[in-house]
Amino acid sequence: MANNPGSRDVRKLQVTGGATFTLSLPKKWVEEKGLEASDGVLVDWRPSGALRITPASGMERTTKQITLNIEDIPEGAMYDHLIGAYLSGADVIIIRDEKGIDRTTKRTIRSMLRTVRGFEIAEEKHNMVKMLTLMSASDMPLKASINRMYQQLTSLIRDAFEVLNGGNKEIIEDHEDRELEIDAMRLLIDRQVASLLDSYLVADALKMGRREAVEYANISRSLERMADHANHIAALIMSTIELPTIDSLKRPLSQLPIWQEALRTLMINLRAHDVHSIEGARSSLKEAQTQLAAFEESLWKGGKGKGENAIRILFLFRLSESIRRLCAYARDFGEVLLNMILHSNLIETKEGINEWLVIDN
Repeated sequence: MANNPGSRDVRKLQVTGGATFTLSLPKKWVEEKGLEASDGVLVDWRPSGALRITPASGMERTTKQITLNIEDIPEGAMYDHLIGAYLSGADVIIIRDEKGIDRTTKRTIRSMLRTVRGFEIAEEKHNMVKMLTLMSASDMPLKASINRMYQQLTSLIRDAFEVLNGGNKEIIEDHEDRELEIDAMRLLIDRQVASLLDSYLVADALKMGRREAVEYANISRSLERMADHANHIAALIMSTIELPTIDSLKRPLSQLPIWQEALRTLMINLRAHDVHSIEGARSSLKEAQTQLAAFEESLWKGGKGKGENAIRILFLFRLSESIRRLCAYARDFGEVLLNMILHSNLIETKEGINEWLVIDN
């Protein structure tokens, strides 16, 4: 008997009137939902073939709340707990401390609010701070968030490339703010995906299946890691008082346009699903990685013999390493794309039935 959430049983179909099939519902479920005879239920026929039954009167939005007690949180772990609460899909986050919210905690809360999107302080007292979300998980499409991350990433790399070719350093002074924006979008995507996995209403609103949503979260992580190395490049440039002269047609800078073109191709194929162009992009990225690894090896073997100073060698090595990592994470992006395409073409056969079904979930 299906008497509680997570349990299951087999129920037999009944025929009434010679043409109508009926199925009884678990009594405990009906009572918990407050249903009575003649009440309506929503029957949702999923693309996977499953039926989902929901009380028609129970479609209102629920609010998820979490309370964090300062005394229960290890010292120095407040920020991680706040981010965890955000990622869990909480709509309301309450922080309590009977001794009073101190300045350190308030500073941590402000730092968290700068890192995430859609949360604001709604109420603040001596011993309590209440934050709530101003946006639902379905307000921003996942594809729009991914595209925003891509634009910020490529913009930072483009500006860094310009500085290395003689441009003014001022154009990348905000590199940390740009990385923070990308981090915030990644956290938003993780929050959306978590909400989507918990609620089919969010999945329906985003028009995306669970498997596809998880893959979008994987793509966002690849973009975030690329952004980390874009930020490393910008920080390296800003911290170097006198930049060495680097030929943009030679390694390592010559491999940067290859990464840019490959990543652009992969972004296009979020829609196009052209496996040939995806593999072409991944192959060019692999070759760029090989070229950069060989260049880094040559720096240590031949740098001194060519009379190059240690500062220049170290600068070129760190620059090359970050570009190589950009290529590696872009290849991961391509692998996720291939996984998505192959899963969409997956075919399932019903044993004993001469019928083919295409999975679309």
